Amino acid sequence: MNVAVVILNWNGKTLLEEFLPSVVLYSENATVYVADNASTDASVAFVTENFPSVKIIQNKTNGGYAKGYNDALANLSEEIYVLLNSDVEVTENWLDPVIAEFKKDKSLVAAQPKILDYNNKTYFEYAGAAGGFIDALGYPYCRGRIFNTIEPDNNQYDDIIYIFWATGACLFVKKDAFWNAGGLDEDFFTHQEEIDLCWRMLARGGNIKYIGTSKVFHVGGATLASGNPKKTFYNFRNTLLMLVKNVKGPKLWAIIFMRLLLDGLAGVQFLFQGKIAHSFAILNAHLSFYGLFFKFLKKRKIHATNYCYCSKISVVWNYFVLKKQNFKEGY
Repeated sequence: MNVAVVILNWNGKTLLEEFLPSVVLYSENATVYVADNASTDASVAFVTENFPSVKIIQNKTNGGYAKGYNDALANLSEEIYVLLNSDVEVTENWLDPVIAEFKKDKSLVAAQPKILDYNNKTYFEYAGAAGGFIDALGYPYCRGRIFNTIEPDNNQYDDIIYIFWATGACLFVKKDAFWNAGGLDEDFFTHQEEIDLCWRMLARGGNIKYIGTSKVFHVGGATLASGNPKKTFYNFRNTLLMLVKNVKGPKLWAIIFMRLLLDGLAGVQFLFQGKIAHSFAILNAHLSFYGLFFKFLKKRKIHATNYCYCSKISVVWNYFVLKKQNFKEGY
């Protein structure tokens, strides 16, 4: 299978200097691309001068993660895309176990490796960890990471399992499945768009796996830090949009009502913590959600599905009330 490793870049010369060498060194069986989102720094010049084997894709605008990748992938011919964040260090033979699984399992449309923390390499990393799921109210969570509790890697997730979503930090996806599902939704701009994509691919009969025999190290937040209110805005808004778009039937409205209430409680908690900007980010997320609501109702007519997307548990209840902070405690 032909493989394209595509790194989306926006003013990330420093990240490329640090992380591109490992990608080039350990991706000898793939074509490596840097897709530049109209950077104003010397990113492209750096790659051109120092890594002549890396191909440059020049996007005309900074359309965020979703549009950036849609534009970058549009003209690639490889059978497998690997959407790789610019702050990821890959390891020797990282591609082989995943590509082997695609060859073995013809129903496989997307996958992710084990995602470990670059700055604390014995722990999982927040964005994806050991494979993603969604709870009864649409909250994403991972093996190895429940909310802000991160597990150490003790080889407990060195397996290969079916998951609901694979992280956009290192997303392997079949070209045909990607485009048949409509690609990434550009209205998301950034955050949650990979979960939305995975949802649509699953609804079309594909399968998604976590491949624990491959591992990479992710900095996380290098482009948009976890403490940035913009991250709060996109996470809260985009989860609501994703639910409206994909959940079929009247149960959606009960879920949205509960989510709005819980979002309000989160906003109050941020206030008590002195994180006023994050409280306003949630408010603005809701306002933006209302602004996009009717547009997403139209998308709902196309994409909403009865696909059994969620577990029956509530991660909010388990984590905050029952104090279950480890995946194996009841998730």
